[in-house]
Amino acid sequence: MKKALLSWASFAFFTLFLMSCGGDDPTPTPQQTPEEKAIEALTGTGSLTWTVAGGGSVTRSGSTVTDLYSSFELKLNSGSTKTYTTTNNNDLYDSSGNWVFAGSNFDKFTLTGSQPAAGREISFTRTGDNLRLEFNIPAPGGRLNGTQVVAGSYVFNLIKK
Repeated sequence: MKKALLSWASFAFFTLFLMSCGGDDPTPTPQQTPEEKAIEALTGTGSLTWTVAGGGSVTRSGSTVTDLYSSFELKLNSGSTKTYTTTNNNDLYDSSGNWVFAGSNFDKFTLTGSQPAAGREISFTRTGDNLRLEFNIPAPGGRLNGTQVVAGSYVFNLIKK
């Protein structure tokens, strides 16, 4: 009986010893800052292209103008210098430039350039593979060659390419 009790105690001690010799807990992944979350929403892990083609839409002051931007693409890149490129932008956006967040809420950004959308605060919302951009071009700043052709409140509903 004594031998059985000693065997059982040795087994229990050995089992506890092995369990306590496990590896260290993995280092927890650090929480993303609000800025990092916003950058990832716009650029993924480095670069994302957003397009109207495939189900996107564009409105100006409530009127559908998707046909004017049906092949529009916006590519946003992250990194130390955040850059962008556009194609088929109908002279609303510059072909390329830089982007920065507007304010500290990280829900708006601005684009560099000289076209009407440049320098405007662009609000964005990402839901899955959809990106919604909203901005306003007032009449005095919305002139192109002396005509108010681009003034209005824009909503771009873009699809991840």
